[in-house]
Amino acid sequence: MPARAVGVDDLPDPLPALALVVGDEELLVERALGAFAAAARRADPGVEVTELAGAQIDGPELHELLSPSLFGEPRLLVIRAAQDVRAAAAAILGPYLQAPGVGSTVVLHHVGGAKGKAVLEAARKAKPLEIAATKLTRPDDRADFVRDEVRRHGGRIAANAVSVLIDAVGSDLRELAAVAGQLVSDSGGAIDIDLVRAYHRGRAEVSGFAVSDLAVVGRSGPALEALRFALSVGVPHVVIADALADGVRTVARVSSAGRGDPFILAKKLGMPPWKVKRATSQARGWTEDGLGRALGVVAILNADVKGAAVDPGYALELAVRRIGAARS
Repeated sequence: MPARAVGVDDLPDPLPALALVVGDEELLVERALGAFAAAARRADPGVEVTELAGAQIDGPELHELLSPSLFGEPRLLVIRAAQDVRAAAAAILGPYLQAPGVGSTVVLHHVGGAKGKAVLEAARKAKPLEIAATKLTRPDDRADFVRDEVRRHGGRIAANAVSVLIDAVGSDLRELAAVAGQLVSDSGGAIDIDLVRAYHRGRAEVSGFAVSDLAVVGRSGPALEALRFALSVGVPHVVIADALADGVRTVARVSSAGRGDPFILAKKLGMPPWKVKRATSQARGWTEDGLGRALGVVAILNADVKGAAVDPGYALELAVRRIGAARS
């Protein structure tokens, strides 16, 4: 199953004996695990649901949890972060994955990757229902997510409004989901590009990306004004720092890719074409050495706004000034 938000109605009835949720996108993981618990309770309100973190599990506990119930009551065992299951517990878990107890459903969540790979491989040998919950890195996947969220709330969204919504909100799935639901509620179900622009006009004026767009083209004075206004209305320091980092890194990537058709470059870089076009324009006036110094500035800023600096607001102002100096 491709990476997307999974609900109760997406799961088979009855539930399989073993299911696997693979990925590290928190919203998709939460939705999938929540859907299994809801489906189990819908099938039998008396189901025993147990949820454990992989690092917390020991061998004797697994025997108790995975053995058939004395009175045949249904059981659902959810193991989060199964990559952290210790070796002793993994040795006990393996045979149960091949033959789960009658009336039991085991749902394993594994982030993927090399850590705890033996547990992942053991689960896959049992041919479980597998749900992908990986991060949505492709623009098309995020667009599909937005469309799915709008449909989930009973609405519909115009094709040209999807990219504008993502541009305004960003790539965080929780925020995209929240805004999609809010727009459906506000619009009565039909979301068009004008509604999206109106909804986010005020936000765009004080966003971290507004600060970033000014900073990377060397307009340090206006960038500092936008920064101070953003901080005054409560935009978090970390959000602004992330926007500055994204702006500098995007210009650096597009600049290093050379000239060419923005649509071809977009495919090569894994970016939407509009972002490549904007970064190409912003790259004028930058040198390779300057971009290197700017990348160092945003790397230090990341630590500063997360506790290294005494005054994160001052750290942001200093970073804006240093990015402007690097471009000059």
